Amino acid sequence: MHVLVTGGLGFLGHAVTVDMLAAGHQVTVLTRGRADATPPAGADLVTGDIRDRDRVADIVKTGEYDGVVHLAALTSGRDSHADPLTYFDVNTGGTLNLLMALDAVRDQRPPASLVFASTNIVYGSHHTGALSEDLDPHPESPYAASKLAAEQLVAAYAATGAIGAVTVRPFNIAGAANGVGDTDPARIIPNIFRAITGQLSHITLNGDGTAIRDFVHVADAAEAIRIAISCCTPGSYHLFNIGSGVGVSMAEIIAMAEQVTGRVVTVERNPPKAEPQQLTADIGRVRAQLEWKPSRSNLSHILADAWGAWR
Repeated sequence: MHVLVTGGLGFLGHAVTVDMLAAGHQVTVLTRGRADATPPAGADLVTGDIRDRDRVADIVKTGEYDGVVHLAALTSGRDSHADPLTYFDVNTGGTLNLLMALDAVRDQRPPASLVFASTNIVYGSHHTGALSEDLDPHPESPYAASKLAAEQLVAAYAATGAIGAVTVRPFNIAGAANGVGDTDPARIIPNIFRAITGQLSHITLNGDGTAIRDFVHVADAAEAIRIAISCCTPGSYHLFNIGSGVGVSMAEIIAMAEQVTGRVVTVERNPPKAEPQQLTADIGRVRAQLEWKPSRSNLSHILADAWGAWR
């Protein structure tokens, strides 16, 4: 299968590309044109902004792709409140551009397979415990709303029979793949490493650090996406959570990071925040329908791989 991976130079995109190549697929990575644009060995590279409808159409027309993994997105809930139009332009409009590009060649090629990466953030904070795909979404930021709108676009287009599609809702992706880890300053594990290595004086915890979240290894998430794209059939649409199914507290992450690195993490505590105490992924559907399981997503494995890549 020849697969186009949009956002393929990002943390998840790199892991998806590596996993696809290892499985024998041909991969082309789409990037906006970063100066450090170097895809994994064996992948091809094309440049273009997902917001540029004509450029996206040209890439799809000339590439003759059997499948698309659509990861290109803006992902900060906080930033999206300050700039909602750009978030809808990239996340929703970019997805529309991609679907229109596929539609323009639908009479010349077999239906493509599409995997769209959404986010667990669409569930909102109204729920607690294990979140299933059957729950009503409650987006609480322009970021979440733009992703939910893109999900609906993908589902509606798949219903025409023009493509087969899967939306995945990843939970907290962490770890590293092929030596590439997460550097996002909005996430706890990169900030723990920054505190350990002196780039930050400390990390900040809300309350006593007992809030529980679901962390999934980036290589497990990539594997799930690869399995999903091979299971798409024209006219079908499926929605899957991608997580470990196991919750860990913020305090547990810090303790395990200290164990893995052999170093002390300085912690500063803020007052407790009004937030759900426990949010984890119900992964029963993806286990049953894709026969996927997160084999690398225990906390020690995630942190050991992430620390190895950080160093």
